[in-house]
Amino acid sequence: METTGSTLRWSILLMMKYPEIQKTVQKEIEKVIGLAEPQMAHRQQMPYTDAVIHEIQRFTDIVPNNLPRSTTQDVILKGCFLPKGTYIIPSLTSVLRDAKYFKKPDEFYPQHFLDADGNFVKIQAFIPFSVGKRSCAGANLAKMELFLFFTKLLQNFTFKVPPGAKLDLNAAVGYVSAPHKHEICAIFRNNE
Repeated sequence: METTGSTLRWSILLMMKYPEIQKTVQKEIEKVIGLAEPQMAHRQQMPYTDAVIHEIQRFTDIVPNNLPRSTTQDVILKGCFLPKGTYIIPSLTSVLRDAKYFKKPDEFYPQHFLDADGNFVKIQAFIPFSVGKRSCAGANLAKMELFLFFTKLLQNFTFKVPPGAKLDLNAAVGYVSAPHKHEICAIFRNNE
């Protein structure tokens, strides 16, 4: 499964779709990092960029149905008997799109992860890597890669929809919610 690569592809498409969000991320990069190489230490100083990355992961829902699990003993779940060995496929979508936690669950809205003062806010329902002892073993590496690659890309390029092209934000069919192939216009920023 190439989840980090798919997330980065989605990030470019979403920045093309929402150029005002892209510009705000770029301004934060200019303010905090400037022309220096992005480092993980920058992340805590970049709440908007962090919120955008989290929202990309939430909105695109890269692995909507987690890997199957099985019960290790007989269980009663909400009045339903599940015998030992019953396969369960957790739906991460039901949590990542829960209106109880996300004000606009079906929209790309980075403010889900920001408080009124613009500080980054952790949300319990943000579980793109699943939860528990069976969660993604590469979650920390993926978070690091997403931050470093995303900030480096937006530090150096502005992404636009090529003239006459249309964005299709529907995922290609598969286990991973990967975007369809698109032509993109990557304009070198040359320190605008």
